[in-house]
Amino acid sequence: MDVYLGRKRVKLDPRASIGKGGEADVFDLGDGRALKVWKTPDHPDYAGQDAEQRAAEARIERNQDKLRAFPPALPDQVIAPVELATDRARKRIVGYAMRLVRGAEPLLRYGEPSMRHGGLTAAAVSAVLARLHRAVTAIHDEGVVIGDFNDLNVLVAGGEVFVIDADSFQFGPFLCQVFTERFVDPLLCDPSLPRPVLSRPYSRDSDWYAFAVMVMQSLLCVGPYGGVFRPRSAAARVPESARPLRRITVFDREVRYPKPAIPYRVLPDDLLDALYRVFVRDERGEFPRRLLDALAWTRCPSCGVEHARAACPTCAGAAPAAVKASTVVHGEVLATRILSTRGVILAASVGAGGLCALVHEDGRFVREDGAVVVSGAPHPAMRFAVQGSSTLIGRGGELVVLSPGAAPERIQVDCLGTTPVFDVNDRARYWARGGQLLRSGRPGAPALSGEAGAVVMGEVLTGQTRFWVGPRFGLGFYRAGSVSIAFVFDAERPGLKDTVKLPFPGGKLTAAACVFDAGPRDGRGRAWLFLAAEQAGRTVHRCAVVREDGAVEAVADGEAGDGSWLGALTGKCAASGFLLAATDSGVVRVEVRAGAIVEARHFPGTEPFVTQASRLLVGPEGLFVVDAQAITLLRIS
Repeated sequence: MDVYLGRKRVKLDPRASIGKGGEADVFDLGDGRALKVWKTPDHPDYAGQDAEQRAAEARIERNQDKLRAFPPALPDQVIAPVELATDRARKRIVGYAMRLVRGAEPLLRYGEPSMRHGGLTAAAVSAVLARLHRAVTAIHDEGVVIGDFNDLNVLVAGGEVFVIDADSFQFGPFLCQVFTERFVDPLLCDPSLPRPVLSRPYSRDSDWYAFAVMVMQSLLCVGPYGGVFRPRSAAARVPESARPLRRITVFDREVRYPKPAIPYRVLPDDLLDALYRVFVRDERGEFPRRLLDALAWTRCPSCGVEHARAACPTCAGAAPAAVKASTVVHGEVLATRILSTRGVILAASVGAGGLCALVHEDGRFVREDGAVVVSGAPHPAMRFAVQGSSTLIGRGGELVVLSPGAAPERIQVDCLGTTPVFDVNDRARYWARGGQLLRSGRPGAPALSGEAGAVVMGEVLTGQTRFWVGPRFGLGFYRAGSVSIAFVFDAERPGLKDTVKLPFPGGKLTAAACVFDAGPRDGRGRAWLFLAAEQAGRTVHRCAVVREDGAVEAVADGEAGDGSWLGALTGKCAASGFLLAATDSGVVRVEVRAGAIVEARHFPGTEPFVTQASRLLVGPEGLFVVDAQAITLLRIS
């Protein structure tokens, strides 16, 4: 497909793709600008989806007049249209060119516990929110309402904030008609429906409501309606999706606060009160910026918790000599603390040599045996892995392999956004670079690419490829424009099988994770792939079980935060043909039966030792539970 910017024809090359949303594809123009092209009704992503096809046609038609009337003087933080893109006849608008923001992450990432464990400080989050507050105020001063204001259309780069998806802004006669469930103001929704649906026009107040949601999500890693509602009375039960319409928030005593979230008592009382008044009492108006400017964060020297109060809310009232027992029996579970730290556990794996881990504590990166790898501080853009005695640290386009007694090995790798693309198994390292998927070779093997002995496994799409590797095989995919390719590959032999019919969820893909097992008695390996997408205003999760030969064996769907084994993408491991999933209620065993994914067993005795954010690893000794500051071995009788 070709589009035109003025008289210049632009060919939409998948290799120039830099983003794929639910409504549009984005391409790098190579001149410091990006090109956003709306998906047409015949786009492959809408195949068989009549409602999405009609919405695509209506969206393009609606934007014909709207884009020509777009306000010309919005603040610099808005990534606004700078040139309209048209079809071959130069009459119909199909998208627009805009400034390209490089090295950015969506604000969504700032609300993930893993970012805090990876070096993102609360003070840095507060500073970003204060800048976003100024941007919202400046947008409103121009008579514009953001409308579908959410943490995917706010980008953060170098601490600066940028608001994207400006074509959905509301101004003049042009109303914003799209919404995101987690951020839409319930006062604008029909309370009789089972979930929030926008039914009244947006306003400045609804923008500030969405901003308050971002404040809470970014500072506490949980939104106002997170957790799980478990009322004592059966008559009080409501669907989780209806909680915003009933104002049943995490402040409610009958809502189970999610374990991975940061306790809300780390915030000062005046900020907590402001959030309570917005989400429980329906107070609206501009969010008080002074509450953000006044935040003074400190890290408790005893427990390591960051807080903005006069005294640590975690340690207050605790016995001075309180020490957790190293071994605990709870029902059928024997739990033994294997490792604990005042710092943070960055990576862990179980291999032939047993448990391996990388810890950051007291300004040093340290292995499980106490060996110091290197000094320094973690950064949110870093990725870590451990492979035997080797430690891998990736940042930007470079992967550094640190091995005892050897000089550091530096490998240039591709990035997906700001995330370096690599993975490891017990035997090799794998990375993407320049359109190739590569594997480290054995000593003395012939060099097929840049690094000595590196083996080209196959061709992939630069900057758009995700992949994972298990003990026997790997799974990956890339999506760009109208192209969606999924592939499997043998962990040892070169060659990609790129005919996997992966059932991608509709909408904008926001996260992905994958775990592998060697399969049941038939010996066939399986990959359990987990995908998250923003779809029709809500976050959906999908699990697809893919066999070693590329066949999709089963698929299951869920919703983010629903309390089920599929309510989070984290906390999974696989072994012997089944999946173990960590939830806030304990570990769940999941199996494939007759082409369906089913919950086979719940282990309630594990509840005190796991959260939905725990990383699970299976070893000969039992089940290792890896949390931010501890590793616990569970033996279930």
